[in-house]
Amino acid sequence: MSPQPPSPTPEGGALAGLRVVDLTRVLGGPYATQILGDHGADIIKLEPPQGDEVRQWGPPFHEGDASYFIGVNRNKRSLSADLSRPEGREILFRLLEDADVLVENFKAGTLERWGLGFDEVLAPRFPRLIHCRISGFGSEGPRGGLPGYDAIAQCMTGMFTVNGTPESGPTRIGVPVVDMTTGLYAVVGLLMALIERQRSGKGQFLEVPLYDSALSFMHPHAANYFLSGKLPKLTGNAHPNISPYDTYSTASVPVFLAIGNDAAYAKLCTALGCPELARDERFLTNGLRVTNREALKVEMEARLVTREGVALCDELLALGLPAGAIRTLDAAFEDPQAVHRGATLAQDWYRGVNTPLRFSRSRSGLRHLPPKLGANGAAILAEAGFDDGEIANLKAAGIVRLPDEEARS
Repeated sequence: MSPQPPSPTPEGGALAGLRVVDLTRVLGGPYATQILGDHGADIIKLEPPQGDEVRQWGPPFHEGDASYFIGVNRNKRSLSADLSRPEGREILFRLLEDADVLVENFKAGTLERWGLGFDEVLAPRFPRLIHCRISGFGSEGPRGGLPGYDAIAQCMTGMFTVNGTPESGPTRIGVPVVDMTTGLYAVVGLLMALIERQRSGKGQFLEVPLYDSALSFMHPHAANYFLSGKLPKLTGNAHPNISPYDTYSTASVPVFLAIGNDAAYAKLCTALGCPELARDERFLTNGLRVTNREALKVEMEARLVTREGVALCDELLALGLPAGAIRTLDAAFEDPQAVHRGATLAQDWYRGVNTPLRFSRSRSGLRHLPPKLGANGAAILAEAGFDDGEIANLKAAGIVRLPDEEARS
């Protein structure tokens, strides 16, 4: 059976029945919990009274919320509560009674200072709870407990030094790859902990630092350095270990060729009408092509200068040769393949990038639009056993922030 495309209004999902209390802000944590929410988990996003700060990271905005927030906070319900006050922490305790997972990215020591430490308080009170902390540098070590940010982790782990050209110098990768990969690691770790809990019946604490995550995916540069002792150089779009694996000019748009072995290289030369390049002694093996990559690029572009890039890439892909024209973001989402795969979710004003996971039975999709701050607060509190009077008192005391219309409903 072929995988089912995600449904815009799913009835369930692979994680249906899982309840997650989400205290995270900014990107890594919200991205992780959105993945869980896309696949059926009930995500309660508990925000401070001022809200997740990325609600302000715009323009563009929709009704006061920035695209940065909107892009990673669908399929969640929002409750705004002040955890720095005892009454706010009591709300969290009530929510955790029915929760499977707690995810947070507070500075190390914050929850402990509030009397919410895992070993001392949470584990004894909620023995099946899985507590995931996303942090900058981890809780221990010379920089333990210090805040971390995507670009700082990129520059400190060598990422800048493998991205860019000799002319540009070390360059930040243009997407927040550390934050988002840390979010993916968090999801993987949480699912592992949930599987382990099925055997042991016990929850546990999991920490996923940005710094550790960034170091972990410095492949192949770390492997090359460990084996050779040589530091990587800035090579632009070229691969340090493979050639031809780079951008090349054509008569229209630049294209990227990713030719990973000698047989594919010979096939490429035949397809381009230059079989003599496959026999050129400078380019007989991948090792020789890497050594002579600049000469090979000159030879390749001399043959590509008359070819239309998009059509050429389609021809090469049909032959099993990895090739792609460099596209703008609008063209990428309008591509027939992206449309066929359901690459975006849309409802009313909302449009977002869909989950790439496709199951044969379990459905994913859009159940909740990104919530306004505190939009679901009264309903969440009622589910946790607070009556109308208690909710009104919490609102009056400034412990929770509720929209007036919901507080009256």
